[in-house]
Amino acid sequence: MNKTKSGALLIAAITAIYLYLMTNQAVTLINLGSPIAKTMGFALFGLPVVGVWALVRELVFGAQVEALVKRVKAEDAWPLFDFELRPSGRPARADAQRVFAQFAAAAEAEPEDWHSWFNLSLAYDAAGDSRRARASMRTAIVLRNK
Repeated sequence: MNKTKSGALLIAAITAIYLYLMTNQAVTLINLGSPIAKTMGFALFGLPVVGVWALVRELVFGAQVEALVKRVKAEDAWPLFDFELRPSGRPARADAQRVFAQFAAAAEAEPEDWHSWFNLSLAYDAAGDSRRARASMRTAIVLRNK
């Protein structure tokens, strides 16, 4: 198991413990009898519900990304990024933007090809735009599952 997966599972476990404790606190407040405590207890139930939904959503997303990565590697279709790396290991911003432009044009030219969206996601990540990287990866997952 790699470091990223171990970290994600650790965070998921900590979140699950937090959600369990939050649920216990909500039940305790509901059982106090005071109308204000009951109201707070019922309101507190919303946090665990949202937390479980978010946790499951992220774990499913991670599994789907992992499946796409395995598929791309099996196809020997991993994109090559030609950019200079900074000492931190991240690509130089200008090079990442240049590479991003190439992969964005490829995704625009072939909008139904999940490979192009997968590659665009990696290019967004290299350019430092994690929000768009996730959105592009979600598009790749949807297209792959069609």
